[in-house]
Amino acid sequence: MRRKPVERLVAEGGQGEGGSLRRSLGLWQLTMISIGATLGTGIFVVLGDAVPEAGPAVTLSFVIAGLTALFSALSYAELAGSIPVAGSSYSYAYATMGELVAWVCGWCLVLEYGVSVAAVAVGWGEYLNELLDGTIGVTVPAALSSAPGEGGIINLPALIVVLLAMVFLLGGVRESARANTIMVAVKIAALLLFCAVGFMGFKSGNYADFMPLGMAGVSAAGATLFFSYIGFDAASTAGEEAKNPKKDLPRAIMLSLIIVTALYVLVAAVAVGAWHWTKFEGSDASLAAIMHDVSGQSFWGTLLALGAVISIASVVLTVLYGQTRVLFAMSRDGLMPKSLGKVHHTTGAPRLNTVIVSLFCGVLAALIPLGKLVDATSIGTLFAFALVNIAVVVLRYRRPELERTFKVPFGPLLPVLGFGFCAYNMFSLDTVTWVVFAFWMAAGLVFYFSYGYRRSRLATLEK
Repeated sequence: MRRKPVERLVAEGGQGEGGSLRRSLGLWQLTMISIGATLGTGIFVVLGDAVPEAGPAVTLSFVIAGLTALFSALSYAELAGSIPVAGSSYSYAYATMGELVAWVCGWCLVLEYGVSVAAVAVGWGEYLNELLDGTIGVTVPAALSSAPGEGGIINLPALIVVLLAMVFLLGGVRESARANTIMVAVKIAALLLFCAVGFMGFKSGNYADFMPLGMAGVSAAGATLFFSYIGFDAASTAGEEAKNPKKDLPRAIMLSLIIVTALYVLVAAVAVGAWHWTKFEGSDASLAAIMHDVSGQSFWGTLLALGAVISIASVVLTVLYGQTRVLFAMSRDGLMPKSLGKVHHTTGAPRLNTVIVSLFCGVLAALIPLGKLVDATSIGTLFAFALVNIAVVVLRYRRPELERTFKVPFGPLLPVLGFGFCAYNMFSLDTVTWVVFAFWMAAGLVFYFSYGYRRSRLATLEK
């Protein structure tokens, strides 16, 4: 239950083994990191899993998922302005609820970011095949583009995109942020292009049976679509590389969520209007298929596939970045091996950390099907977000005098609602996902009590 003082967390900001992180990110770059980590596979790929669950009411599912994200985003914004460090919700929990809860939160973030990278990489492979088919008339063979559970041997494209992201990250955060900003501009343009073309095929009759599977279907789809909002907290992992973290982090988190939510609702409304909801079943590249059907030409679908290939790659890049920074913070606290906190003196990047995480995520992407990864990511994220909402209330009680550049309005009400929405979405997930989560948490606790409990820097100070 030992807690790490806020002042110490902030004082240690940027410090690593053999070097320190570099403060080079402004508000624009931080916002682009959050948008880059959020806007991607959720709308390009997971829509094909959510629409069959909710029907045309998938727009309501996006609202439910968006509200869950909004309440948690407000809590993230307050804590990011008060404790601007790289560990995100892990560090917030360490300062408020103690080391064990912090470890559980950090372990959930490993699940959120690590598995999310793999899931996004799988979706990238689907659109790569669409692009190759539309341009040169060939595709990557199923044996080399599908996981073993889906009839393939290895998902090679998914592995390749993770390794490409690793190369960018090894070059340093400034260079990675520049590449991400370009890719974010491309992805927004691609989605607006889809809306323009898809609206021409809009049929109001597709909304006639608005909620065919009832509210239960809408809730289940909302829990699945929460995956689409994972990443808005990525800016909070850049707290030790931001130029003005106390002001810019809260702004970047809220601004990115507003932009992403508006795009999601618009794209979902157009997609369901252009295609009957029953056609989405089993379609991992539904947006490209809709453009092809509406226009009668392969050109528009191919162009969207190009935009998707570029934009989903930015999600891999930014989420992988977030994962490395969380492990960096945990390593600095002694809860993870010191090698994960070693910073390269030239690039200011934790190189070994980046390589290890990239290889782990690449192997997951190459061997595990997308559907299994999405739900596992969602439950880990929802748990971490629930803890962040609690941390806001606890920190206000314990440290009322602490400087806060942003405060969640209406006192503890909204954080409590945020916690409730997270719990609601968690219990909408299936039993298999809960079993996987239980095994993951058990493995994490074994690791903590056999390694981190004794090697923790706070434990060392107590001695």
